[in-house]
Amino acid sequence: MVLVDITNIESTLPTTILGHNFSAPFFIAPCARGGYAHPDAELNFVKGAAYGDILYMASILGTKTIEEIAAARANSSQVLFQQVYLSDNITETQVLFQQIEKLGSKAIVLTVDSAADGNRHRAVRYGVGSADSSYSYLTWDLYKKLSNMTSLPIIPKGIQTVDDARLAVKNGAKAIYLSNHGGRQLDTTPSSLEVALEIYEEEPSIFQQIEVYADGGIRYGADALKLLALGVKAVGLGRPFMLSNVYGVDGVKKVIDITKHEIAIDAANLGVGDLKKIGPEYVNWKSVNAWFS
Repeated sequence: MVLVDITNIESTLPTTILGHNFSAPFFIAPCARGGYAHPDAELNFVKGAAYGDILYMASILGTKTIEEIAAARANSSQVLFQQVYLSDNITETQVLFQQIEKLGSKAIVLTVDSAADGNRHRAVRYGVGSADSSYSYLTWDLYKKLSNMTSLPIIPKGIQTVDDARLAVKNGAKAIYLSNHGGRQLDTTPSSLEVALEIYEEEPSIFQQIEVYADGGIRYGADALKLLALGVKAVGLGRPFMLSNVYGVDGVKKVIDITKHEIAIDAANLGVGDLKKIGPEYVNWKSVNAWFS
């Protein structure tokens, strides 16, 4: 659209995620081993998120411990979410949940697309990954049991079909997270954009019933806008922040500033004067929707 007043677009970037206020509709996605890039590892993500007033979802497999990550917050009001993988020991899970609550995290992000290890042959060849055959018990019945073990909302991460999104609503999830694990768990799985398109085509009310987040391949402002236009509440960036961490907290801050600027500029050029009012009419979703015919 053209001839639209877009001069106040930057003021419309702030959003809420599960009721918490943030300056923009994107967050630092949970990524393991931040220490590969910088000795301060995930601490830079915490500090960068505080600077940019955005959400950081910390990985349970971080270089730093969850205690160190929580201690790095700018103040007690800084909001962090904690991503987890679970063992089959329910007692260990209960202890972990209690620890996460005590440390002040505001939500638990449960990775559900890793019931088995991915076939990462090159990773195992270099001793930096797994290609074995361990299996985890993950079901919606277990999800309901886990939800009764904590006062925090549990966000299933790794939703890849509209049917799973429907089940998440049915089982009381307050939010879902579209992700294919960076494409590393199972070859040819759909991207988060394709899943968002499927949900929009088959059950668009899901975007109103619960909050939907998404990650995977988001590099530019236009990437984020496509998902936001379909109804996604906020998008996660992983690799850009992991790579920026080579420069420490300054690199993390730079990515935040660039991403905010790109979202605003691209929205303006799209003719969106208020990011809260972006909708599917701003993307030609029929031309790229594999489920549409």
